[in-house]
Amino acid sequence: MTDGNNASVIPFPGEDDARSTKRMNPASGEEIVRMAEAIVFASAGPVSEKQLAARLPEGIDLAATMRELQQIYAMRGVNLHKIGDGWAFRTAGDLSFLMSRDTVQQKKLSRAALEVLAIIAYHQPVTRAEIEEIRGVETSKGTLDTLLETEWVRMRGRRKTPGRPVTYGTTEAFLDHFSLEELRDLPGIEELKGAGLLSGRMPANFSIPLPPVDADALTEDEDPLTDIDLEDLGLLTPRVTED
Repeated sequence: MTDGNNASVIPFPGEDDARSTKRMNPASGEEIVRMAEAIVFASAGPVSEKQLAARLPEGIDLAATMRELQQIYAMRGVNLHKIGDGWAFRTAGDLSFLMSRDTVQQKKLSRAALEVLAIIAYHQPVTRAEIEEIRGVETSKGTLDTLLETEWVRMRGRRKTPGRPVTYGTTEAFLDHFSLEELRDLPGIEELKGAGLLSGRMPANFSIPLPPVDADALTEDEDPLTDIDLEDLGLLTPRVTED
């Protein structure tokens, strides 16, 4: 910033930090990696690439920066993981036992809840009726409520069919918990067989659907949840109308 005589002027106090960062001279690659490291380290949850791009200098190769930072932490006690569209530091998998004493034991999910979770993960967006058709048995509301409480499952929208049933899908917390970068990293048939989770003698026409690339985007047969829908589902406090 300059005055009428082109003399340098100190920026005004309180000038937006993000704008100041954008004006700075291009930093070295090493300095940019350090900046990205600081941003992710200071965040309580995964930092989206959009947030990183807004805070780092313009014109950088964000993908290359994060790959380099990921390599730096590859053999450390904490690793850098891509979770959906975000990045976060997590304890190295082979050292997770060190944290077990301080971790609150989570309530184990019932077999029914695990079955429903697996169906939602592979078949999303899916309705309760579709879950029951796949399982062959009725699914209690309590089972779905339990999965919603874990924050691994969310209500996505409403199916464009009579009755407009709610559709369910997984969340970023689901990816984070199971160390998945995206839904397409879910194990396939051969991996499930190798882990003993599927019988080696499956029907010839048996297949596992390929999860969507963009789990957040609604499909053509889904409507977004409105405020009225959220009120009906108990997810939004009803509005009080004045007489």
